[in-house]
Amino acid sequence: MGIFKKKQELIYSKPADASTAQAFRHGDLITRLSFFIFGLGNLINKQIVRGVVFLLFEIGYLVYMISFGIGALGDMITLGTVEQGEVYNEALGIYEYSLGDNSMLCLLYGVITLFITAAIVFIACMSGKSAYATQFRKEKNMHIPSFRDDLKSLTEENLHSMLLSLPIIGIIVFTIVPLVFMILIAFTSYDRDHQPPGKLFEWVGLSNFTAMFSQGGKLAATFWPVLSWTLIWAVLATSTCYILGLMLALLINRKGTRIKGFWRFMFVLSVAVPQFVTLLSMRTIFNANGPVNVLLRDFGIIGATESIPFFTNPLYAKITIICINIWIGVPFTMLSTTGILQNIPGELYEAARIDGASAPTIFRKITLPYMLFVMTPNLITSFTGNINNFNVIFLLSGGGPDSMDYYYAGKTDLLITWLYRLTITQKDYNLGAVIGILTFIILATVSLLTYRHTGSYKDEGAFQ
Repeated sequence: MGIFKKKQELIYSKPADASTAQAFRHGDLITRLSFFIFGLGNLINKQIVRGVVFLLFEIGYLVYMISFGIGALGDMITLGTVEQGEVYNEALGIYEYSLGDNSMLCLLYGVITLFITAAIVFIACMSGKSAYATQFRKEKNMHIPSFRDDLKSLTEENLHSMLLSLPIIGIIVFTIVPLVFMILIAFTSYDRDHQPPGKLFEWVGLSNFTAMFSQGGKLAATFWPVLSWTLIWAVLATSTCYILGLMLALLINRKGTRIKGFWRFMFVLSVAVPQFVTLLSMRTIFNANGPVNVLLRDFGIIGATESIPFFTNPLYAKITIICINIWIGVPFTMLSTTGILQNIPGELYEAARIDGASAPTIFRKITLPYMLFVMTPNLITSFTGNINNFNVIFLLSGGGPDSMDYYYAGKTDLLITWLYRLTITQKDYNLGAVIGILTFIILATVSLLTYRHTGSYKDEGAFQ
């Protein structure tokens, strides 16, 4: 009986664990009113500081909404109604620009207001739950925490809340709010013909997505080839670097290889060179008048006035980019796989040799499964990174050679570099936002489905 009473008392000592619905359902009138008049339950029960803090949040929100927020939500719906124009100033005899609405600011302030409203709803739930917790403690004749107790809890049981609150606020403000803003841009006409503040843009619904997928349109004729090349590039760039890096690591790690440290140092040295320096050097080397073409002319392999179009022919450009990426990526894979190879239990190899297994069989049955089990999450990450590998494409070929059949894209453009062209060069921000959303959907789908079907996810302790 004593144990049961002690457990029951422990449960009662944590009424804050109740959900918002439970607090509203089981709370008294004061508790329910605390959802609408923040801090009411705390103030009535003499938790003055906590109640005042809740109340100040509500007052601040009401002042914000009355002075600015309601107008911001209205502007978000219309995205502005007054366009900037020219007005003739008779006194000065010149035309002057009259101020108009800025659609981009209308959308941004509306998004911020929505997030502030969501935050105030969260605080309302906290106020109600806090009032319910105080009510519950009062009914059970338990100690009602004072402001000093609240401060003390922030260094003990609520330490995680104090430490994580600032990073979470930073993520919301600097990541989630801009992300939502850019997603909403995809549903507007924000392009080079509708540039605020000179021109207003408007909501267009799903028309940008429809244009991207409609047959016969130039956008669709660009999107599908670029998407195909992006996936081919990501698969080849990931698989070639992994396979060749693993083979290199096996070669250096084998017992017969001498001065292993020297070979590893040489490849680590190539990693130490900044990637953009290597890419720009390679671009110069494989230019029409670069060292490679000059040497080929000197040896008579090609004509004196000829040059191999490493970056001007679509097929050659793609092959060249993949080969250069192998040169850059293999040392990274070699370093990653070396540590894993050295941690494969030697007993497995000894048992396989005793059973008469050949070297290819040992590699196929022991080494490769172990490597794939450990490195599959890394391969998924590499695949994702290669889909968004802006540097290699932009610094080597710039997405070229350009094509008149594409909508401001080249034959080697990835989705990410095409997005760059559309936004930075062409100012078609709505189409760039559409591509960003589609890229995220593709990456999230492929990554999650692939990972959930791997041994790393299904059988975490298999190789422990």
